Amino acid sequence: MSEPGVRAVLATRNAHKAQEIEALLRSAEPVDRLGLRLLPLDHPDLRATPDVVESGTTFAANALLKARAAAATTGLPALADDSGLAVDVLGGAPGIFSARWCGRHGDDRANLELLLAQLADVPDDERGAAFVCAAALVLPGGAEEVRTGRLDGSLAREALGEGGFGYDPVFRPVGGRRTFGQMSAVEKGAISHRARAFGALAQELPDLLR
Repeated sequence: MSEPGVRAVLATRNAHKAQEIEALLRSAEPVDRLGLRLLPLDHPDLRATPDVVESGTTFAANALLKARAAAATTGLPALADDSGLAVDVLGGAPGIFSARWCGRHGDDRANLELLLAQLADVPDDERGAAFVCAAALVLPGGAEEVRTGRLDGSLAREALGEGGFGYDPVFRPVGGRRTFGQMSAVEKGAISHRARAFGALAQELPDLLR
């Protein structure tokens, strides 16, 4: 990105997610021209920003809850996302509960192990799933925008690869042989649900933030 022209809060304390979103926005030419500087919630100036109870019943609702709180607290434009894995045979679960499927928030390994155990007897041709992401922007004046991205795929029977985070090591995009865990960050970033959601939002950021 060029020299900062506009500051915005990235409403997450998840370092993996913050890095991924920033990389996605860096690659978007409209955002590069804007000179956007993203400040994640672990930035020294923002650590007092309170965490938000994700009480929404959809990805979009939770993304807006986080972005609204960050914008209200900081007085800056705020970006946030909510995302997760929707498994066909589980009726779309874990969905909005993806980060706390095991009962503890953010325990990636336990979440993944529980999911694999639940699907142990499910045949390969019925292991369809999709990653879904809602990307939200909230301005201090109250304007809001949400864009959603979805990537369909299937689930491997074991974790494969060392890359990514969350459920990445078991998710294979449709038509692919490798999981997100076996892809580089650049490869994943070119096709992911988060790339689709933030890519759509990025096209509008210059007009929304000016």
